[in-house]
Amino acid sequence: MNKKRVEQDAENCNQIAFSPDEAKIAMIQMLIPLGLEAIKDTLALEVESLAGQRYERNDSPLQRWGSNPGSAYLGSQKVEIQVPRVRDTVSNQEVPLKSYEALQNPSVIDNSILSMVINGISCRKYERAAETVSEAFGIKKSSVSKKFVKASAKKLKEFQERDLSKEDIIAIFIDGKTFSENEIVVAMGITLSGEKKIIGFVETSTENSKVIKEFLRKLVEDKGLSKEEELLFIIDGAKGLRKGIKAIFGKTAIIQRCQWHKRENIVSYLPKIHQKRMRKKLQEAYLKPTYQAAKLALSTIRKELKLMNESAANSLDEGFEETLTLHKLGIFRELGTSFKTTNCIESFNRQLEIYTGRVCYWKNSNQRQRWFATATLEVEPRLNKVKGHKHLHLLRKTMKSNVICDKKAA
Repeated sequence: MNKKRVEQDAENCNQIAFSPDEAKIAMIQMLIPLGLEAIKDTLALEVESLAGQRYERNDSPLQRWGSNPGSAYLGSQKVEIQVPRVRDTVSNQEVPLKSYEALQNPSVIDNSILSMVINGISCRKYERAAETVSEAFGIKKSSVSKKFVKASAKKLKEFQERDLSKEDIIAIFIDGKTFSENEIVVAMGITLSGEKKIIGFVETSTENSKVIKEFLRKLVEDKGLSKEEELLFIIDGAKGLRKGIKAIFGKTAIIQRCQWHKRENIVSYLPKIHQKRMRKKLQEAYLKPTYQAAKLALSTIRKELKLMNESAANSLDEGFEETLTLHKLGIFRELGTSFKTTNCIESFNRQLEIYTGRVCYWKNSNQRQRWFATATLEVEPRLNKVKGHKHLHLLRKTMKSNVICDKKAA
């Protein structure tokens, strides 16, 4: 891949040229997972050469000895890794790994290589870009691209076959993630202990009720998502989402409409001169701690909106009660920060951008889904528990009481 060809590819894809610093940042964001995988394999091979294969009978004095946190350089960037240990049980001393010592020294990566890698990815030359990584990280050209495709396919299989029957899910966020002209609808489950789990995804052009219904049905029937307990669904307000949720979960589904999406939808009908003021008033109303106080404040705003723009007032009316679900359950103070908006899942989607954001063209659906699954399994372990997770038992109790009251009223 010569420099002239790279520049031509970039021009064909309407890409703005990367500065050296931008190229380096892009490489860090997108290719460090590849480099880390290569480091892991390199260290494992040296340990195997010293202490034999794991779990095999070995009379050698050199034995595996757990691991320690350490660091290595990928180019000029220092990253944290787990370093396997080997110990000489006769001399009772640590055996240094030569490959680890070699990784302690930063190497200067030529900026032309950086540009080739980034432009290669931006211009759809995935395999070429993956091979060029070898020049930067010292990975064998012959193994990188095939290995990544194989590994990411394994990650996709691992993700798709997750068993949800053992997960105590209490809430589910659903939102869409755009991949160029395609969309992947993602479901993030919140366990009773507050952990965030990506429980499934479906590739679709729109969030229509038929697609969502089938997606949720498969989560229940194929993956074991329980319908026995009440579930809080946090959604942006798309009618297809709501209809699909209710079709599968019925009255055990309690829906909280995203207050941020509702607020922004309302103010979008107004002239810009009024938007900032009305946005603040709506925000203050939604932050009222009780249902009565929030409803009164919103009703007052509605009267003002009615005079300014009836479409804005109608937007406030649409789904009004579902934007106040947490208030009605009496747990807004405890769990409003986490569950009043779809921020949790949108934050996850933003983290996926580290892995997928610079790809301007997706060859096919399988590639999109492999990258999504691989990136998800990288990001998910780093997700923090939801704020207020100690109150999730209270959420379950109040949802159950709410469903019982609704049944009696019916």
